[in-house]
Formats: sequence, C-alpha cells, structure tokens
Amino acid sequence: MYPAIKKIYDYKKYWAECFGPAPFLPTSRKEMKKLGWDSCDIILVTGDAYVDHPSFGMAVIGRLLESQGFRVGIIAQPAWQDKTAFTELGEPNLFFGITAGNMDSMINRYTSDRKLRHDDAYTPNNEGGKRPDRAVLVYSQRCREAYKSVPIVLGGIEASLRRIAHYDYWSDKIRRSVLADAKADILLFGNAERALVDVAHGFAEGKTIEDMQHIRGTAVLRKTLPDHFKVVDSSRIDKPGKAMVMQNPYQETSACATEKKAEPAKVVRMQTSRHDANNTAVRLPSFEKLKNDRILYAHASRVMHLETNPYSGRALVQKHADRELWVNQAPIPLTTEEMDYVFGLPYARVPHPRYGKAKIPAYDMIKTSVNIMRGCFGGCSFCSITEHEGRIIQNRSKQSILDEMADIRDKVPGFTGTISDLGGPTANMYRLGCSDPKAEINCRRPSCVFPKICEKLNTDHKHTVDLYRSARKVKGIKKVMIASGVRYDLAIESPEYVKELVTHHVGGYLKIAPEHTEKDTLDQMMKPGMGAYDKFKEMFEKFSAMAGKKQYLIPYFIAAHPGCTDEDMLNLAAWLKSNDFQCDQVQNFYPSPMCNATAMYHAETSPLTRVKYKKRKELFVAKGDKQRRLHKAFLRYHDPANWPLLREALTDMGKAHLIGDKPHCIVPSADDERAMNMRGTRRQSGRHGTKRFATKHPNQPDIRKGGTAKAGAKGKHKPSSNQKAGAKAASPYQKPYGSKGKPKAKGKPKSTRQGR
Repeated sequence: MYPAIKKIYDYKKYWAECFGPAPFLPTSRKEMKKLGWDSCDIILVTGDAYVDHPSFGMAVIGRLLESQGFRVGIIAQPAWQDKTAFTELGEPNLFFGITAGNMDSMINRYTSDRKLRHDDAYTPNNEGGKRPDRAVLVYSQRCREAYKSVPIVLGGIEASLRRIAHYDYWSDKIRRSVLADAKADILLFGNAERALVDVAHGFAEGKTIEDMQHIRGTAVLRKTLPDHFKVVDSSRIDKPGKAMVMQNPYQETSACATEKKAEPAKVVRMQTSRHDANNTAVRLPSFEKLKNDRILYAHASRVMHLETNPYSGRALVQKHADRELWVNQAPIPLTTEEMDYVFGLPYARVPHPRYGKAKIPAYDMIKTSVNIMRGCFGGCSFCSITEHEGRIIQNRSKQSILDEMADIRDKVPGFTGTISDLGGPTANMYRLGCSDPKAEINCRRPSCVFPKICEKLNTDHKHTVDLYRSARKVKGIKKVMIASGVRYDLAIESPEYVKELVTHHVGGYLKIAPEHTEKDTLDQMMKPGMGAYDKFKEMFEKFSAMAGKKQYLIPYFIAAHPGCTDEDMLNLAAWLKSNDFQCDQVQNFYPSPMCNATAMYHAETSPLTRVKYKKRKELFVAKGDKQRRLHKAFLRYHDPANWPLLREALTDMGKAHLIGDKPHCIVPSADDERAMNMRGTRRQSGRHGTKRFATKHPNQPDIRKGGTAKAGAKGKHKPSSNQKAGAKAASPYQKPYGSKGKPKAKGKPKSTRQGR
C-alpha cells in the first residue's frame, strides 16, 4: 500500500568513510587534526551545548551524516556578535547545517508572558544568554558573512515550525517564512533524517539546489513553479467565505432567443474534484495578504494542517513578494529498521569533554532515559509535535530499546540502575496506529482520538506491556520509571496496561494532562472530557491499592487558552479547590508557531472548523498582561499574592458570594485576610521561602523533605528528588455555584463531564 522509498542506510557511502567514526564530532581545528582531517565536509551550527546523546538533535544528525561517510564538525553555541566563531573549523566542503537547538530560541529565552529567562537548561551551568533571539536567522547571517558561496541548510524545530508565513507572538505580527528571512538555500522540516541524507548525497554528487527542489520534507524559494504540477487555490479546499462578485453594469449581452423551445432538463452530477498528491500543489494566501487579514490567516492555518498526511497531503505554495515559497510533501515516516539504525549509531552518551565538570541540566534530566518512539496522533491544538514529527507513530524495535538500556548501563558515569523514562512525546502510543492502511493513507483528520477515539485506531497496549516486562529483566537494571506524560483516554482502553504501569513503573507520582475541566475549552484544545480523567483516576487508585502503594496523580493545566473565559477559569479553580489541589508551577498558554491554538489566538476564531468571514464564531481570547495574570491567578487561587486580583474579578463577574471563609469560597475577604495575618495563619505561596514544585495535596508527603509515597513498607523505594508531587483521591467534581451565580443545593454531585 505504501510507496517504495530508499532506506537511509542504503546510500553509497561518501569517500571519507575511511576515517571511521570519531569519539566525538570535532569542535576545533585541534580535534580535526587529531582525527587526521584537513577539512570538514559538513559543519553543523547549533544553539545548544554539544552532548553526544540521541536526545540531542545535533548529535543524531551529526552521527547520521558521519555514518554516510561524511566528515562532520560542530560549532556549538558560537559567539554570534561577529563571524569569527563561524570560521573556527574552516570552510565546509559541502554545506552549513543550521539549527537553533532542541528548543525554539524564543521559547528558550522568554517566558509565556514575554519575560526574559535568566537560565538555559541546554547550556553548561544552566547559564542564560548563550544564544541569540531568532538564532536560525542570526547564525545564517554569520555563516553567509564567513563564507559567502557555501550553501546553507536550515533544520530543527525553530525552522520547521516557521516554514511558512506565521504569527509571531513576540512581535505580535505575521512574519515571513524563516527561509526568506534567513536567505538560506533550503529548509528541512520534521526530524528530517531522510531529507538530510538525500540532500547531503546530492551536494556530494555535485548537484545544486535547483536540482533538489523536489525532495520530500524540504522547502525552497523558487522564481517559477514546476511545469508538471497543477496548482489549486486553498479556497477550493476550504472556502474562507463567499466572494461577492459585483455585476458590471456596462457589460453587453446578446439578445435572448425567446422563440426557442425549452429542451428537456438534464441532471448534471458534479463530481468532487480529486487531485493526485504527486502532481498537485495547494496555493496558500500570500504573506502580503496574511499580514493584514487575521481571518484569512486562520483559513491558511486550517488548510496547512489538512495537508500534513505524508501519503495524501499535497505540496504547498505561498507567494513571498516576487518569489514562490515551495513546501514539498511531508517526509515518509521512518520504518522500524531505520529508527533502530538511527538510535544504534555510536553515541558517546555524554557531553563533549570541552565542558569539563560543568553541569548541563537538560542532559542530567535525560541521560538515563530511552526514547522508544516518535510522533503523536493526539492533535492537541496547543501543541506542535504533530506538525513537527507527524501523526504516524515511528517505533523502535524492542531489541533496539533493550540494547540502549544496556548501553546506558555501560557508558553513563554514575549509573545507579534506574532508567528514568521509557517514552517519547507520549508514554503510551508505542506501536499504536491505524488498523486500516488504506484509511491511514487517505485520512485528513488532525487527531485520531478527538472528538472520540477513531474506530480504526488500534489501542491494544500489549506491545508496551511486553516492553515494560522485558525492560525490567535487563541485567543491571533495578528500576524502570515512566516519566513521559500518559495519554489517559488511551490508557483506559487497556486496563492491563494501567495495572502494569501503576504496579511497577510509578515512583509515587504520575503526571497526566487534563489541561482543563470545562467542555468548551477542552473542545478548543482538542482534549477529552473529564469523564476519561475520572475513569483513569479510579483505575489508578484501584491498582495502586492492589499493589500496596499510596500513589498520586499530578494533573497539569493550562491557563489563558484561546476560547477559555474568565468563568471557565473560575470553574477550574473551583474543581481544584474541591479536590484539594494546589498548583504552584503553572503555565499560561504560549502561542508558539504553527499550532492551531496560535491561529486561534491571533485570529480570535477557530480554525478547527471551516473559517468564514460571515457567520463565524468569535472566540474569547485572554490577551494583555492583566487578563492573562487573572487566568493564571485562578490556577493559583491559594496564593495570597493573587487574592486582591481574584476578589476584584469575582466582584466584577457577579460572584462575590465566592469571597469569604465558607467551604465553597475561592478566596478570603480582605477582612478575613487581615484576621489571618494577625493570627499568623495566612496561607503561604509555594514561591515564597520554599522550593518550587508542581501540584500538591495539603495532606500528601512532601517529597522535598524526603517523604515517601509508599504506604507502611520499610526500606521500600522512595521517589527521587526530581519527581513532582501529585494528589490524593479527589472528590467528585462539582461547581460551587449554578449558572446564575447562586450556590448549588446540597446533595450528591453528578459529573458534568463525559469521557471521549
């Protein structure tokens, strides 16, 4: 069913293969000389410190190119103020490969409230300021200054999610494709191994960019469009609104043939236009149109997301001034054999020796974790994993995963026997996918699990359960933890998986992400209802009790998501209070490039349904510092610093009855607060004088003080210091007031959420 494609390990090796793999990819001329190199074929520039580990993108790309026979050097976190650092390794023979790093440089440097961060987990000693804003642009400019004629290839998540004209949250405007701004030669999107190998061998064979404009997973700027492609306007895919064509009052018409008898009417059946994805492209509205039309932007975003299937999605074309941005079809996912090949490359699994004893927090977090798969079919509107890695899960074989665990045991200094995570974007999508190959090829749904789980989706977790059991048997491995987020609406489809997870792989606390409690907001997020959460919680507590463990769930929530009103946040705060949750580490919605929710934020309408100029649903969007602070304050209702803001908001909303010392009240009154201060019983914020943590229940053990989540078992496992607190059994959800702001009548509450 699937098109044949050349495997990434089947290419003829470049001549420099004779040098063999390097202990570390060189970062200086001295290291090159030690390897016997006179030059590099390819030089990679990254905004991260160089850690030779498969969780760091540049290590994966560098080792992959090395396996193809190329001599690869790395310039990590260069001083970008001038071109000097970019000449450190000399002129590359083939091209510069540029990435901002594992994270978007703007997200890395700024909080969701646009405040400058002073740390950087991907830098030695967590030091901030080692990469510039919009690192891809800056690095490209410096490479061009250093060696004008050397081709520049962009990659990584920053370039991938900026491949077309996009809304930029930090400047609050539409920006051009990063390819146009960087003046680079070609952009690779997604994980890009397949495209990168193709491009590298193309340059090695003497091809030019003009010869490689057809490669899947790439974007280029062209003066003209390919002759063999038919271009379809995006309005034929999804009309943004009815175009009103004015009649020309001066147009001459021929006389009517009034004497001619009417012919019998014929039924004309209009066939839906069908376009071959291999020779059809979809024209998106130009950058010049999008920058002044927010509704058209939502339409363009919707169409782009409809064309992401690697088998049936079409190429995209978008005008940027006098040039055409040509975005080829999405790359074909890697096979299991190819995934094993990539993860089986000779990684040192430690930072480059140049950093000495400096700590790199991102490395410390993942040094004993194993990535078992890529991709996500969840389609959450606030997340860009699907747009970057794809909706089809790319799986490693069980043996490859077990081999990496043994590699960690043998290579990682100070390994204690605990694997910190077996996961990926989601913990429990390993070897799940569409059961119908024909449907998978043609499907255009952005999510396989929303608004309900697709009937064609295989949700059998037997392969994951088998992997967990095999992982526990690896010699030298004492404990295998699951730290990646669990998709609980999938997990409840497999009670055996939940039992296995809870019994053996939870260190007292398990993180899941309901994100919200209110249906309208959850619908915009494309997340399941609270019924699925309640069912998972019930199973989690049941199997924890069977295992003799006292364990807690850590729920994560997002504030200020598009479509979320003040009352929605109030209802969420009421749910938190009724379940005795206190969130201290909370997140406002972050409008990152290419997310559906970012289009909602900018356009104030939803691209999840057909976008129209007229008769469209306007979304409430929390914008401005005060509004976003308020939504965040509802999540931290227990923080005294937020009480004045919440009292003002509740009064304005007509909810003053929720201010006071009654059980249903959200915050105390000003008089109550003063009395609390006099008695010394004022509640303390998690920020003041204590170490920050995620979510807590007032009566649970405090892991910061060495408390254990194991019930009454001497000498048993204690949660590690980097695990976050969860919550004890929550009471059924009940809003403290009715639709008119009056307290609800007492009685047994009924859940207002249905599982999806």
